[in-house]
Amino acid sequence: MIILAPACWEEQQPPRHLGKPAPLPDQPLTLPPPSEDPPLAEAPDPTLVPDAAPKAAPAPVPALSDGAGIEDERNTIAVFQTAAPATVFVTQSQLVRNRFTLRVDEIPAGTGSGFIWDDQGHVVTNFHVVAGGDHFSITLWDGRTVPATLVGGDPQRDIAVLALQLPAEEAGKLTSVTLPPAPSGLMVGQKTLAIGNPFGLDHTLTVGVISALEREVVGFGGVTIRNMIQTDASINPGNSGGPLLDSSGRLIGMNTMIFSKSGSSAGIGFAVPVDTIRRLVPQIIQYGRPRRASLGIEVVPDRLAVRAGVRGVIIETVHPGSPAAKAGLRGLSRAGRDVLIGDVIVGMNEHEIGNFDDLFNALDNYEPGARVDVKVRRAGEIFALETVLEVFEAGVN
Repeated sequence: MIILAPACWEEQQPPRHLGKPAPLPDQPLTLPPPSEDPPLAEAPDPTLVPDAAPKAAPAPVPALSDGAGIEDERNTIAVFQTAAPATVFVTQSQLVRNRFTLRVDEIPAGTGSGFIWDDQGHVVTNFHVVAGGDHFSITLWDGRTVPATLVGGDPQRDIAVLALQLPAEEAGKLTSVTLPPAPSGLMVGQKTLAIGNPFGLDHTLTVGVISALEREVVGFGGVTIRNMIQTDASINPGNSGGPLLDSSGRLIGMNTMIFSKSGSSAGIGFAVPVDTIRRLVPQIIQYGRPRRASLGIEVVPDRLAVRAGVRGVIIETVHPGSPAAKAGLRGLSRAGRDVLIGDVIVGMNEHEIGNFDDLFNALDNYEPGARVDVKVRRAGEIFALETVLEVFEAGVN
């Protein structure tokens, strides 16, 4: 069995704070001088070499003189010491009523990772880490545990934002993540460093590379998250929401999913890319949710469309005053006992649309106010209707 699962840990454990790493040494790295190689000699005729000829013992590998490691190790240490203070341990609990005493108890419900976003004390994590929680607490780099409140989130992109309950002057002293220039310009083969709290072991570092880009993974909200980063840096339950960093210590993604036969790390992890995080987090902080461009429609579930043999997205309802209504799109109608299909969305500008997932991701490419051509099939004919997308809260799309 292959498991595609969030990398969060549902069993509650207190964070195990292991302390801060030792600082980098001041003296430069030095290696002992290499030993002189013996002069080359002409190889003897292989036919004259006996089978039992003794083999020379391999030369011992010289040890590093100062224990600081080679340049790559220095880089790894420096990145960890820079970024670890911005990584936090997220714990959620739920309020449950005891069926016998009717008393409301607070029980641990899961743990994960996160990272400090700004000097106002906002913490970014995965939506599935906080989903269903009533109370939240954040364990910081210095070992303090601070209560937090849920600001909002986006289940479709598996992003959530918490706010630390700290005085403004204290929040301003916290270390936040560093963002790369936009767009991030990631490449396969880049070094990656993941920091998180697998199995409750706080501030655990793993190292790997970007294995692939533009992966598609079905997220917590049931739609495909596109442009995901695939990495072989070890990700385990409890890593969800933690930062994925480049060799400069800059945020390039948020560790989210693992692909595994056992439920533990198998060298295939997925992270939400930083460009998606950078676009959505400010909206969540300001509005509690993304301000997503919408047509203002409700749609028929894909399974019913497949059962009816229809490819595309069947419009169920067009909300009055919505962009779809202004463009003249039609939903379902009734003729006696029969339900008649109005418009089936099959495209939007250059995007082909075969199901709800395609429609959601097509809309995600546009900002409110964008003018698009919606291609629909109506009574067997295909034509385009121009519409201006808006933020329309009543419709799911």
